[in-house]
Amino acid sequence: MSAYEAILFTIITASTPLLLAAIGELVVERSGVLNLGIEGMMVMGAVCGFAAAHVSGSAWLGVLAAVFAGVAMSLLFGVLTQTLITNQVATGLAITLLGLGLSGLIGSDFVGLPGVKLANVSIPWLSDLPYVGRLVFGQDPLVYISIALTAGVGYVLRRTRIGLIIRAVGQNHNSAHALGYKVVAVRYACIAFGGATSGLAGAYLSLVYTPLWIENMTAGRGWIALALVVFSTWLPGRLAAGAYLFGGVWILGLYAQGMGVGIPSQLLSSLPYVATILALVVISTNRRLSVINTPASLGQGFVPDR
Repeated sequence: MSAYEAILFTIITASTPLLLAAIGELVVERSGVLNLGIEGMMVMGAVCGFAAAHVSGSAWLGVLAAVFAGVAMSLLFGVLTQTLITNQVATGLAITLLGLGLSGLIGSDFVGLPGVKLANVSIPWLSDLPYVGRLVFGQDPLVYISIALTAGVGYVLRRTRIGLIIRAVGQNHNSAHALGYKVVAVRYACIAFGGATSGLAGAYLSLVYTPLWIENMTAGRGWIALALVVFSTWLPGRLAAGAYLFGGVWILGLYAQGMGVGIPSQLLSSLPYVATILALVVISTNRRLSVINTPASLGQGFVPDR
């Protein structure tokens, strides 16, 4: 594999957890719920996925455990915000703190242990094609799952009745309720989906990207995923492009460090977060772009009898 191919390959692997977490959050926010707990759900998915894979010896059981952990954390968030009507911002932050602390406790016995890596797909003949073989036909299964989820979410939101209901709930939950839609149930389902994809993103980190467990291994990726949703103006296609862009910034910074570029390593490591801030600033300066697809009920609690 050439250096050019290696860079593209690592950009894809660095972008996939961002895309997985962000596509779930896009669905959650389209339903009118703001979930700031992605980081906590991701790190719980990472530790539970690693632990299950290490104990069972099966990477796929690790993936299932990670999805279950993400859904469990998301349902806790759902109970608090949709049933008990707590503040969504404060609850999301609490979920993140809970996930970071609980993952450290669960993972304390797994630090330094060998991981079980999810094997890459290998398609005879196709994977051996020059230039595109490994990039297109030799990725791990979660890369293809992330692409399929992005395409599926885009289709469902724009072309199906379910997508119309989700968008209606997020745009005006009172009107959706008046039309007979079960607002709380729809939001619970979207929150669970977001938790599943966040857990899957965490599993990618501990079973594919770096098959080991270290505390706080998400390293702020959950916050970048949140920013990606705003960056994409809640459109799946733009979100995918943004995820690969941010992943590229991340990897190019690492490659620059390895090449000995005369820039402090701390500055290079901060490039993805600087890019996130700059992207949000650009979006915020264009009011039409920032509000055109923003769900009008985003972050607002809903009580049917009010």
